[in-house]
Amino acid sequence: MTQHAMIRGEVSFRAGDGVLMPIPDGPVDIDKAEDSVTLAWGDNEGNTGSAAITLDEYERYVREGKIRLTGQ
Repeated sequence: MTQHAMIRGEVSFRAGDGVLMPIPDGPVDIDKAEDSVTLAWGDNEGNTGSAAITLDEYERYVREGKIRLTGQ
């Protein structure tokens, strides 16, 4: 089930073996799997993005207040 959240702060993902890429502040859709979380977002110019992060990373970002779940 998709959850909705706001990114507020430095949240990033690693694109393959490359550098860390930031996820922009703003609304995201979250889909949890057993061991990972997929984040999907859009920007003001109509571009969309998505990234998978580990469940541990996701839980850390939530604890730090960088990912704020909405509707709770």
